[in-house]
Amino acid sequence: MTKAISEQVILVTGATDGIGRGVAEALAEHGATVLLHGRDAARLEIARQEIEAATGNDRLETYISDFASLADVRALAGSITANHDRLDVLLNNAGLGRSQSRETSADGHELRFQVNHLAPFLLQHLLLPALRRAAPARIVNVASAGQRAIDFDNVMLERGYDGIGAYCQSKLAMVMGSFELAARLSPAEITVNSLHPGTLLDTKMVREGFGPPQGPIETGIESEFFLATSPELDGVSGEYFFETRRARADPQAYDSDALRALWNLSGRLTGIDD
Repeated sequence: MTKAISEQVILVTGATDGIGRGVAEALAEHGATVLLHGRDAARLEIARQEIEAATGNDRLETYISDFASLADVRALAGSITANHDRLDVLLNNAGLGRSQSRETSADGHELRFQVNHLAPFLLQHLLLPALRRAAPARIVNVASAGQRAIDFDNVMLERGYDGIGAYCQSKLAMVMGSFELAARLSPAEITVNSLHPGTLLDTKMVREGFGPPQGPIETGIESEFFLATSPELDGVSGEYFFETRRARADPQAYDSDALRALWNLSGRLTGIDD
């Protein structure tokens, strides 16, 4: 980016552990003002203290929000915009892995679809004014190579639920939402890209939901840091990355009718006007 990292204000969601915690520390190490998001106040404060101790950067702020509640997402956006006139990077890292049984959010939606797609969809829309004021700015959406086409007649998986399918559908929805938002924004103002940070990396989500890790967490940290900060990606928008390389998502992500259907559904469920 044209601005030095030390001049940027960057929001990292899901910053209390795993890749989010690691990339937040890497950004702090480079001098950024880092806004740390999590669901638990105590864990957030521990992360803030540890990152400050490791980096010497005291420009760290904590924000509590549970993405299972869209009201919480709105409150998060309100708190951030009250404290910061501009936001240089929104790194939508927070997410849920697989579940053995179907769960619903506070808003009545299938939980993974909400936490992994609807919540970041809403958050990025609410923060667009702050991102525009920081132009050129970036939105980075952390998806997965695990993707499954969306059945628009059964989006909330009320029939035939399976945990892997719910996760994979929600991550494809995030990629598709990124593609459509990128098409609606000027890349000179805000770029929007998504990525698979690495396969079965050593994180709590993988250990608890997918089995033994197969790669180091550093791969994911490096991938997210690259998309958030690399000058190589100035003006690059509407792309999906496998780690740091451009890649192809599920074929549904390139279906204009499906993109429009998901956009309209997401807007209706979050209350965002087109």
